[in-house]
Amino acid sequence: MPASTHSEAVTEGIRVKAEPRYLVERSIPDEGRFVFTYKITLTNEGASWAKLKARHWVIVDSEGRREDVYGPGVVGEEPELYPGQSYSYHSFCPLSTNFGTMEGSFSMVREDGAPFEIRVARFYLAAGEIT
Repeated sequence: MPASTHSEAVTEGIRVKAEPRYLVERSIPDEGRFVFTYKITLTNEGASWAKLKARHWVIVDSEGRREDVYGPGVVGEEPELYPGQSYSYHSFCPLSTNFGTMEGSFSMVREDGAPFEIRVARFYLAAGEIT
């Protein structure tokens, strides 16, 4: 078991912090429904503007089932980050097991139109002791 469920990574001057939490009130363990929320915070520590265009999540449950999720933006937005700015959002992930992992990437673009990818380091979805 990891010491923490959280993760943090910096790619191309963009820091991505992930903070998951188990939602007891939304979960029905007897029916194999475990619901997790997570907060993602992006901070532009670089010297140039960047815009988030798309996301890719890799979700793996404790039985090894993998799901890849692709989509435009995040929570219906394509946030722009100027140097020094941060952007946070909350979303959720249902699992059929009480433990799993999430990791992935965000597709970004610079002011000159140059695309780049930033990493979201693996974080843990755990219905239990880890915080």
